[in-house]
Amino acid sequence: MEIWKIGLAAVAGYLLGSISVAIVACRRLYGADVREYGSGNAGATNVARVFGMKAGVLTFVGDLIKSAVALLLGTWLCGEAGRCAAACACLVGHCWPVFFGFRGGKGVTVSAAVALLLDPRLFLILVAVFFIAFYFSRTVSICSISAAIAYPLIMLLLHDTSRPMLITGIFVALLVIFLHRENIKRILHGTEPKFKAKK
Repeated sequence: MEIWKIGLAAVAGYLLGSISVAIVACRRLYGADVREYGSGNAGATNVARVFGMKAGVLTFVGDLIKSAVALLLGTWLCGEAGRCAAACACLVGHCWPVFFGFRGGKGVTVSAAVALLLDPRLFLILVAVFFIAFYFSRTVSICSISAAIAYPLIMLLLHDTSRPMLITGIFVALLVIFLHRENIKRILHGTEPKFKAKK
């Protein structure tokens, strides 16, 4: 294993993750910075909340594409270790994008994209967890936190998860939960808003 290739995969993943689809799309389509509206996050949920579900889906697809490119590049450079390094770095870039003043999203859509690309079974189970939580709570942050907690646990239940993939799952879970710390405080105080997309 060549460490420099893993490092290169991580750098490439971070730079690709720093391409904030939410910011670029909203500036081009609506002439607005999505970080100035709603929750202030540059993610698909806030885009959907502010500009509508079509814009939110467009953002998710863009995040999926950049994640796919990052993981494919990482795999090409250094196999599974490179893929996992690129996945973690892409997530960090999405949350703290170097091109946009280190103000990005909370990593949920990129985490979902990474799950889909690492193991489609993981993605499908996480989607189920997300929507079950949404059915009972109608609160996206609760859904996101629930899916984050389930992320590494599902990987363990799948049995054939490798150590690099499991480490990636734990990293994703901890980062997403950390970025939702203010949401957790509001949930505990009963002040977290329900999700309403712009029609």
